[in-house]
Amino acid sequence: MSGFASFREFYPFYLGEHSDVNCRRMHFAGSTLVLAVIALAVTTGHLAWLWLVPVAGYGFAWVGHFAFEKNRPATFRHPLYSLMGDWVMYWDVLRGRVKL
Repeated sequence: MSGFASFREFYPFYLGEHSDVNCRRMHFAGSTLVLAVIALAVTTGHLAWLWLVPVAGYGFAWVGHFAFEKNRPATFRHPLYSLMGDWVMYWDVLRGRVKL
């Protein structure tokens, strides 16, 4: 049981776990790199590059949590909602709803 009835209920908690701007920047950088790696792998046909997707995504995010936020990543307790939260926050940054 996740402790949250829905993602809508989880997302404010998720944002609270990312209150440090440097942590959010690390998440944004990692997610941007994930998209770049996927685009590179697909356009070149070298799908072996896809192994870098979790390294880039989680690596940057976890550095953000351990170095700046000083908390444990939500992905350890809420993996699916956390993954969804990463991309919703990414989109919210692009739309100016979350500041970097």
